[in-house]
Parts: sequence; C-alpha cells; structure tokens
Amino acid sequence: MKNDRLDAEAICEAASRPHMRFVAVKTADQQNVLVVHRMRSGFVEERTALVNRLRGELVEFGVFLPQGIDAFRAHFVEALEDGTPTELNGVARTALLRGWNHIQALDQQIIWCDAQIAAQVKHDSNAQRVIAVIGIGPLTASAAVATVGDARLFNNGRQFAAWLGTVPKQASSGGKTRLGRITKQGNTYLRTLLFQGARSAVTSAHRRTDRLSRWIVQLQARVGWYRTLVAVANKHARILWAILAKGERFDPSYVPTRLAPAGRDTVTARSDR
Repeated sequence: MKNDRLDAEAICEAASRPHMRFVAVKTADQQNVLVVHRMRSGFVEERTALVNRLRGELVEFGVFLPQGIDAFRAHFVEALEDGTPTELNGVARTALLRGWNHIQALDQQIIWCDAQIAAQVKHDSNAQRVIAVIGIGPLTASAAVATVGDARLFNNGRQFAAWLGTVPKQASSGGKTRLGRITKQGNTYLRTLLFQGARSAVTSAHRRTDRLSRWIVQLQARVGWYRTLVAVANKHARILWAILAKGERFDPSYVPTRLAPAGRDTVTARSDR
C-alpha cells in the first residue's frame, strides 16, 4: 500500500543510508536552458504529426508523397498546385495549405530555438569542451550540460552510461554474467541525442584517420551497424562523464600510457590540467 506516511518513512530511511546517491538539484540557469530544449522538442513533435496528417489526407485522394520531411517540402505544394488530387475542392485545398503554412511557422520556431541554444553554447566552457567530441553538436552539448548537473556524483563513466540507459541489462547469478538488451532507462531526450550523434560519428568514421574513428570502422566490420551504433553511444556517454566530471578535453587520437585496472573506464579524453 502506498500513502504519504509510508512515502515519508521511505525517504527518511533512504536518507539515513551512508551510500545512498541523490539527484543533484539543477540551477536556475540549467532549468532555463532546458525550457528551450523542451519547447524545441515539442515543436518538432508537432511538426512531425502535422506532416503525417497532411500526407495521410493526400493518400485518401490517391496522392503519395516520398518519405522524409525534405521530400515532403519539395513535393507538397507542387502536388496541390498541379491539381493532381482532382476530387479536392477549394475548401479542402485551403485547409491543407493552412496546414502547410503552420509547418513553416513551426520551422521558424525550431530555428529560433536552435539559435538560442547555439548562443548559449558559445558562452559555456563545459559545452565547448563537449562539442569537440566527434558526432556531438551544439544541441547535444547544451542538453548534456543542462541535464547532468554535477557529473561528479557518478563514480565513473560506467555509472553515468548506466544512468543514461546505454548499457545492457544484467541478469547475472552464480558467477555467470548474462547481459540482455539495452536498458533504455534514464533521460530519453539526452539518450536520443547521443544516439543521433553516434549515428553521425559512425557514418563519417571512414573519412577520418584518428584512433577513435579507426576503432569505429573496425568495430562496424566485426559486429555490424546497429551494435556499433550502441557501442559508440556508450563510448560518448563515458567521454561526456570524463569531460564534465574531470574537466578533461577530448582528443580522438589519445593513447593511454598505461592499462586501466580491471573494472576501470578508459576514455579517449585528455586532461587539460
């Protein structure tokens, strides 16, 4: 049974535990940055829904547009002006064009949010170090700095990656390690951005010659695209922890001078101190 009295008792019990980890309280500046991110995410979701709605309405009249928002932009107005859907009357065409105008307005809102985020990143030293990681842009850098808070609350990059949900779920027992699917726990927005950044890093890895890119190319040849994508997202999470918790700078060609002890994390980052 759950009630306020039991919740308060559980909180007091948790607070008395010496090894209990608590969520860091975000500053007002971090909350302000996250407001812009949440508004942008909402605009993107609304635009996607509207594009699908307009595409579906045209399908009812036998008009099939190519997949992808860029292809939709290129063919939507042309499909209406050419009179392809002959059974569409003037009111229906006007309604679809009003939806098209709303998509353009949403594009402008998203562009404004991107500009605000880019301006914030330019004045944030932590975000500047994060943006140097291959595959991570201003959007991910800003979201990481604002969402994580104090990365020193995590003992190592492995804990941070587990908090983001980029590691496999464990069902180990009796000395046998059993790894399952990726947990997908933690902050969905930041994890999604990390996977988008990993996709960019994997796609362009063959054009670079640094140590990290060579590792990505070799890993993809060995385990395939999707597993490499998860591995790079996990690698990025651990690099982010080293940057935010230790003040390190990213170096894609960094080679560790000594082997890390068992259970310790090795990240391709170099200290600037």
